[in-house]
Amino acid sequence: MNEETRFQPNDEHGAKPGQYILVEETYAIVGAALEVYHRLGIGFAEPVYQEALEIEFGLRNIPFEREKWLQVDYKGHELKKQYKADFLCYGQIIVELKAQSALTTIDWSQVINYLKASHLRVGLLFNFGHPRFLEKKRLIV
Repeated sequence: MNEETRFQPNDEHGAKPGQYILVEETYAIVGAALEVYHRLGIGFAEPVYQEALEIEFGLRNIPFEREKWLQVDYKGHELKKQYKADFLCYGQIIVELKAQSALTTIDWSQVINYLKASHLRVGLLFNFGHPRFLEKKRLIV
C-alpha cells in the first residue's frame, strides 16, 4: 500500500485510535476516488467528478445512492430544510465531493452536519481540486 492509498492519522477526525469502523467499505470508496483522481486529474467542476465516481462505484460493485436527501430533525419535528449529500454508500457512509484548491473547516462541518442529520457515523470528504494529490478526510461522529 503506497502513501496515497492509506489514511494518515491526520486524515481522520473524530475518532480515537482503535475505534475505526467500516474500514473495508471506506477503503473501497477511497480506492474508487483515487482512480477517478488519477484518470481525470484536476481542473474539472465537481459534477464531472461526481459522475465519474458514480461510474467507478458501479464498476467496483460499491452500493450507492447519488444525491441522497437528508431530513433534519429537531426535537422530534422534521424541519422543512433538507440537505443533499453527494453519495450515500453501503447505506452507511456519507461521501461528499469538492473541487477547490483546498478543503476548509467549513467543508468538514458540512459533512459532520450531514452525519448528524442522517444519524450515520462515518463520512468521507474528497477534494479533487488539490494540485498534487486527492485530498481526503474521514470524519466520524
